Amino acid sequence: MTGLRKMVMLLAASGAWVLPCQQLAAQSGNAEPATRAANEAFAKSLPFADRADFDDARRGFIATLPDGVVAGPQGPAFDTKPYAFLGKNEAPATVNPSLWRQAQLNAINGLFEVTGRVYQVRGIDISNMTIIEGDSGLIVIDTLLSNETAKAALDLYFRNRPKKPIVAVIYSHSHIDHFGGAGGLISAEDAASGKVKVLAPDKFMDYAVAENVIAGNAMRRRAEYMYGPSLPIGDRGQIDTGLGKALSKGTASLIAPNDLIKQDLETRNIDGVEIEFRLVPGSEAPAEMIMYFPQFKLLDMAEDTTHNMHNLYTLRGAEIRDGRLWSRYIGDAIARYGDKTDAVIAQHHWPIWGNARIVAYLKKQRDLYEFIHDQSVRLLNQGLTPTEIAEQLKLPASLANDWSARGYYGTLSHNAKAVYQFYLGWYDANPADLDPLPRAEEARKQVEYMGGADAILKRARDDFKAGQYRWVARVTSQLVFADPANKEARALGADALEQLGYQSEAATWRNAYLLGAAELRHGVPPAQTLRSNAELLKGVSIDLAFDALATRLNATRAEGKHIVINWTFTDRNETYLMNLENSALTHRMGPLDDRADASVKLTRAAFDAISTKQRSFAASAATGDVSISGDPLKLRELFGLLDEFTANFAIVEPLKANVE
Repeated sequence: MTGLRKMVMLLAASGAWVLPCQQLAAQSGNAEPATRAANEAFAKSLPFADRADFDDARRGFIATLPDGVVAGPQGPAFDTKPYAFLGKNEAPATVNPSLWRQAQLNAINGLFEVTGRVYQVRGIDISNMTIIEGDSGLIVIDTLLSNETAKAALDLYFRNRPKKPIVAVIYSHSHIDHFGGAGGLISAEDAASGKVKVLAPDKFMDYAVAENVIAGNAMRRRAEYMYGPSLPIGDRGQIDTGLGKALSKGTASLIAPNDLIKQDLETRNIDGVEIEFRLVPGSEAPAEMIMYFPQFKLLDMAEDTTHNMHNLYTLRGAEIRDGRLWSRYIGDAIARYGDKTDAVIAQHHWPIWGNARIVAYLKKQRDLYEFIHDQSVRLLNQGLTPTEIAEQLKLPASLANDWSARGYYGTLSHNAKAVYQFYLGWYDANPADLDPLPRAEEARKQVEYMGGADAILKRARDDFKAGQYRWVARVTSQLVFADPANKEARALGADALEQLGYQSEAATWRNAYLLGAAELRHGVPPAQTLRSNAELLKGVSIDLAFDALATRLNATRAEGKHIVINWTFTDRNETYLMNLENSALTHRMGPLDDRADASVKLTRAAFDAISTKQRSFAASAATGDVSISGDPLKLRELFGLLDEFTANFAIVEPLKANVE
């Protein structure tokens, strides 16, 4: 059940390995003349004299971590000190100046007062913790990614404010950087007993873990490219994620909510604080809600509005988000709360104060996602393909010159392609693209048709000197896929990706380009041992766990086999019938089969222990935690047909081994 174990590690989001940073930094190149010119032009194209965001980000500052470090299980869970280089006013040539500005803003960290009785801890994880002082205790909105950073945030608050008990925890939505630190604040027992209210949007538990289960191994690997946790921190490496400074590297938890917001609009009074909850499912997350606090005239937009363009498609991989629906939710918030809001916060970035500024900001965010949706659809209906739409689409000046609409996390390019995929899928309708050759085979034919590797490299070097990095990266990638041992192609491809990273306004693109360059130069480092987290497995239903097992079935090895297994979960009084036939592993909840090859009885806890490889079936059977009747060899045979996924599979070169 290693797939579940790896999924848990994706959710823990601590980065599976780290490249040799000193070696990587030493081999990083300088900004080429074309990159310097591009970044200098960028610096002239945007209103850098506007410093309002810096004023907002610093407003209400109280204190920060004494030494800037949050201790973790394996080194720091978060460390602000390596980002001190961002104190320079001017961006170095190796960083897009707009991204440099965003990275400076995200580096402002500590405890801040938003308004009377409302505080935020920002900049010690990728997300924010909001703390509201009730009549007798504290209401905490979102718990950061890790237990360690959550506890550090609360400790920072307690060093500067009266110490009161937590009476409620609110999860704004179902992404782990907003619930993963709950174990650092409260105990599961306090939640289970109702001592602490834990509120979340409807269907929170359905989505909190599920999004990452089926494709968890691929998502984890892709997330390394998106967030860059293995890159060295510095002006030639990782400087930001756009949405926040970086992912913390601590211990993630999942404490289930004991109270769900089920109606589209619900008002609750929690410890003397009136909160109006508005569900916004299918916007930035499948289960999400915004909140309005009438007595504070405060609007919390969760993650539906932030100080950058967000993702309709996230580079780590996920279902496409509906920009039209997202825009509609923001418009509804303007209509409902716009004229009675004096401060707006989100669970990333910094607040905005003043009603006129708030409404203008919300309108820009509303129109940003509507524009991306509508204009992408307009162009696809004109017959343009995803890459053509992405190349042609430009924001109007009113949005392009607004800092909150800049593409630091999502980009206009990949969001436009997402809209195309949302409606039309991967196929561009050109029959020549219906059944292309596999990438390596196609690369070999293209290299042959273009006169061989030496001829291509000669022209690619000229194009590199001319600053044609996008094309050089593409053509050298073809050379690498045709012959991974071609050192000159790898080196030139890495150089091109590096320059693209230096030019990128999006932190996510920068991280992807720079990690791609590093892996072309150094190869893919070996996989690191993954630390399991049994708490997160609680969010995985048995049904979903069995679905994940089915995706690991090696169809070639399973051909011609028929195996039937009964499963009984004794603590839940649930039974499942699992059937292998026609190289497909299916299951259903309900009656068992008297003719099954084997029958397994166990608790959910025993199943989780086996899933995380803390125990084996044999050891669990020996201690009586698992009972197996019938033919246990059939159970062993079935599990022997499941693939073990490679954690650090190759991305910028062909896979090292054939996959059956």
